[in-house]
Amino acid sequence: MGLAARTRADWRAADGSQVVSDDLRRSAVAGLFYPADADALRAAVAECVAGVPGGQRRCRAGIVPHAALMYSGKCAGAVFARLAIPPTVVLVGPNHAALHRSPGASLWRSGAFETPLGPVPIDGAFAERLERASDLVAHDALAHRDEHALEVELPFLRVLAPDSAIVPLLLAWDRWAPCASLARALAQVVKDTPHDVLLVASSDLTHYESAERARAKDVLALAEIERADGRALLDACHRHDITMCGRAAAAVVVEAARQLGARAAEVVDYRHSGAVNGDDRRVVSYAGVLIP
Repeated sequence: MGLAARTRADWRAADGSQVVSDDLRRSAVAGLFYPADADALRAAVAECVAGVPGGQRRCRAGIVPHAALMYSGKCAGAVFARLAIPPTVVLVGPNHAALHRSPGASLWRSGAFETPLGPVPIDGAFAERLERASDLVAHDALAHRDEHALEVELPFLRVLAPDSAIVPLLLAWDRWAPCASLARALAQVVKDTPHDVLLVASSDLTHYESAERARAKDVLALAEIERADGRALLDACHRHDITMCGRAAAAVVVEAARQLGARAAEVVDYRHSGAVNGDDRRVVSYAGVLIP
């Protein structure tokens, strides 16, 4: 059944209850960033994770890219396929359009996100605790309506961890003070959660520079991530004009992971769009990162 043909009754939350239409965030980029056909999408995800060393590592956090699956899917797959994905995954990404009614951290509080592989439920209890813990966070359907940064990660979760729920957050700033505040709140809610939680930042790296220049800039950003220093990551991006679209999301996730005990991160994949389209003169680059 295609996405357009589904009815409200087709959508159920994790506990089997019906997801009302206001709680269902409709797919915005199915058929654009990834296949809208379920079988084709499942095959595409399988291709993205093929050959990735298994191991089901338990990690506090990760960083994955969010371009079209054909460009960055294998980089994202290099992270997701290595992980033991827990019941709750907090997805933090950039608000590309800067449309929001929240104070800047736009949450989808309850219900589910639509995908061709079925709905991905929201962990409403975690979302509500986070909203209470931070005055930066508020439910904001407008911010999520057309945003692709979190949606493109959902096929991996549906295939690799179909029982997991998400907490989706979009950020509309890249300053350290709100990043640090949100990271503290996020770390505290994770500590208070009785089961494992995975924090995932969705971010591409340098945009529209040569592959050589992109790599030189990305090395500087990734060095700060490897040191688990979210503040230094933001500083490096601003100082060296690194056009990392999800730098605030990465800084929040890195800092929250540090407060949860992380001391280093591991880059497990790096690539750029030129490897797909043959144009190394103007690339977008991607990295996959694990934060144990």
